[in-house]
Amino acid sequence: MPKLRGEAFWRETLRSAHYVVAPMVDQSELAWRLLSRRHGAQLCYTPMLHAQVFLRDANYRRENLYGEACPEDRPLIVQFCANDPEVFVQAALLAQDYCDAIDLNLGCPQMIAKRGHYGAFLQEEWDLLQRMILLANEKLSVPITCKIRVFPDIDKTVKYAQMLEKAGCQLLTVHGRTKEQKGPLAGVASWEHIQAVRKAVNIPVFANGNIQCLSDVEECIRKTGVHGVMSAEGNLHNPALFEGRNPLVWEMAEEYLEIVRKYPCPLSYVRAHLFKLWHHTLQVYQQLREELAKVKTLEGIIDVNRELKLRCQEEIANQKEGEKPKEGLPFFHWICQPYIRPGPKERCRENGDSGTEKGVRGKRALEEEEDGNSELLSKNKQKKKLRNPNKSFDPSLKPKYAKCDQCGNPKGNKCVFNMCRGCCKKRAFKEVADCPGHGLLFKTKYEKSLSWQHSQRGIQTPEISQRGDAEVGETAVLKEAGDT
Repeated sequence: MPKLRGEAFWRETLRSAHYVVAPMVDQSELAWRLLSRRHGAQLCYTPMLHAQVFLRDANYRRENLYGEACPEDRPLIVQFCANDPEVFVQAALLAQDYCDAIDLNLGCPQMIAKRGHYGAFLQEEWDLLQRMILLANEKLSVPITCKIRVFPDIDKTVKYAQMLEKAGCQLLTVHGRTKEQKGPLAGVASWEHIQAVRKAVNIPVFANGNIQCLSDVEECIRKTGVHGVMSAEGNLHNPALFEGRNPLVWEMAEEYLEIVRKYPCPLSYVRAHLFKLWHHTLQVYQQLREELAKVKTLEGIIDVNRELKLRCQEEIANQKEGEKPKEGLPFFHWICQPYIRPGPKERCRENGDSGTEKGVRGKRALEEEEDGNSELLSKNKQKKKLRNPNKSFDPSLKPKYAKCDQCGNPKGNKCVFNMCRGCCKKRAFKEVADCPGHGLLFKTKYEKSLSWQHSQRGIQTPEISQRGDAEVGETAVLKEAGDT
């Protein structure tokens, strides 16, 4: 059966999905997807998976996709980050039987994506992206989709989307922010960009950005004309967002924890979800926030959740008639509701109010600092500075590492081939050569093997026999070296 494309793919395979849960690193795991589907989500993405790791690591595949089969978890799109066409396609071939489409991440703006050269940091490399999507469209039995961020210029964004469509992308998710808009600098997503893309392409388009409640979803569809709307943070703070409800936090938390018992995931995922769900309540009960951060078992997390529930119920029982939510919240803190990310000034003020030193910022601010855009230090660097006052954190003073001639990783300082150890080992093995810098002695072992064989014979063998011995010796040494 030929694979479906464009509108037919969205309508038949994705069942005309309008409400979509975004791919979120370590946060859109199976248990959370099932919770979201129970409360209105019609399509889910896996967390972003690293194509190269997925290709080489069977445990990574099992933990992220090959686990217990769950018929409820469809339709499902698997998202990969990648920057090599062959690696991307090989990883996708291993995943295609477990999903309905493969998505290429072209939207991640975080520092790890910059270091790994993937996500939004590929958006200027149109030739590479064309090759990746063309190859995937040719080789895969399921459609290829893409998630992108916009350029500041609408016309360039439209041309970018048209290029991806022409290469073979069958569905496009457009996050209406640039790659520079992240963390405290996120700002408002541009639905104008999304609307322009929707009008310019003939494939289904999903919108992402500015989604905190169901009315936002409806307004976005009305204004942009997109086929569906994707939510990330809005969904994390209220998994019933697509139902148009604002349930009690403990109802969602208890239901999620029950699903986790059936479909286990790393404890760090569970903890992170409860920090999001209980975000506003944990500002009130700081001690329980610390306990949630420290517990090391699922039962411990369940106990903290139970205590938070009891505290809230006690607060409700003692509530005065006509009392209104504090801190400018639309609902009381024990009700699932949007979290509005503070801007830079508000973030500093929050940190000051919570007892930390002025100017201390979160981990996302560190990314800006590493780009050289800030003079402030992260919490970790402040601690290091206290331990070692003479330590410099000036990026310009960091040592510059030479790159491997083959793969671009840092090379060994004493490598005779100017390569990293992995590439050096392959070349030394192939050429039967030594690299003392990496401790690779293929040539030396080979010569010692020949010497030992001749000493065992005790006589000089004829030329033809020597050649035969050499071949035997070479095979033995290379096999031994290859096993190390």
